[in-house]
Amino acid sequence: MGVRFVGVAALAVLTCAPALAATQQTARRRSARELGVIVGILVPGPRNAITDVTGVRVGHTTIVRGDSINTGVTAILPHGGNVFREKVPAAIVVGNGFGKLVGFTQVQELGELESPVLLTCTLCVPRVADAGLTYLLGLPGNENVRSANVVVGETNDGFLNDIRQRAVTEREVLDAIAAADTGRVEQGSVGAGRGTIAFGWKGGIGTASRVLPESLGGWTVGVLVQTNYGGVLRINGAPVGRELGRYYMMGALEEGTGARGSDGGDGSIMVIVATDAHLTHRNLERLARRALAGVARTGSSMTNGSGDYVIAFSTVRVRSRDDVPVVPNAAVSPLFHAVIEATEEAIYNSLFLATTVRGHRGTVDALPLDSTVTILRRYGAIRP
Repeated sequence: MGVRFVGVAALAVLTCAPALAATQQTARRRSARELGVIVGILVPGPRNAITDVTGVRVGHTTIVRGDSINTGVTAILPHGGNVFREKVPAAIVVGNGFGKLVGFTQVQELGELESPVLLTCTLCVPRVADAGLTYLLGLPGNENVRSANVVVGETNDGFLNDIRQRAVTEREVLDAIAAADTGRVEQGSVGAGRGTIAFGWKGGIGTASRVLPESLGGWTVGVLVQTNYGGVLRINGAPVGRELGRYYMMGALEEGTGARGSDGGDGSIMVIVATDAHLTHRNLERLARRALAGVARTGSSMTNGSGDYVIAFSTVRVRSRDDVPVVPNAAVSPLFHAVIEATEEAIYNSLFLATTVRGHRGTVDALPLDSTVTILRRYGAIRP
């Protein structure tokens, strides 16, 4: 659901052999939770996805052309209406700012989101932003709009994708938005995560959610990530990257040992946070900052060459929010904990569900699940 593949021969084709193969590979992969990796103490929503936040929609367009093009678009919509007319509270936080995030300043100034959040590859950002404007200006009721703030985030997929070709066109962006729905979210090597790399392994799109008990508000927090960053991979506290022999600074630390497979450490991550809690811009910013703690738990040090961004929004619409009580400061701490857990698990899912991809400059292997599970068991980081 919510996925469109673009194949080798014609952009109008919905599926193609490489894309279908990727889908079949994903079916053989398993999420972190399915393999017994239980992150934290809170329970997930029914889908364990950002779409557990009522109204949130996700769609992908995955572009695969031979071995040279591996990229795409992922669209996250806060609701199914006209988001320009029915804005939602939002905030953006920067961990390390080596990135190209369009629409940042207006969200921070006004505390509102008025477009879908669109994710893609670095050199496709201008084209995706332009297509996002086409979408917004074309919505019924927006005929006289002369200013709109489109939000577009990115990571650089230039190893697996011939990024200079800028393969994303308006059609793929509009298709990702049109494909967005409230159901199950495809994860791994899809959409904007098709060509990404994380911790030296194949990265991609991941998602997770947490639901607070009614006594703590009963709110839901959902997270979607586009992982393309590095570090020393830890899963539930276990030193998986070190044990697998692929981690940041490995070459320098094991000089003379012939060690290979070092992860360079740079890269980027986009984290999208949604909640049905009525949070002010200030508390959405605070919530977004806690998502970075979830990123850190996985082994990232947010290096100089990394673009680490969190976009957080509430689904309480601006025009109706006066009817919904604002969550007070004293009640936000459980939400902070929820977003840390959901971010951490979403990142694991992006790795666990990604597939090996052969691309423009080489092949990037998927995280070896059997070896990873063995390591996790050794360190007591997995349920029997």
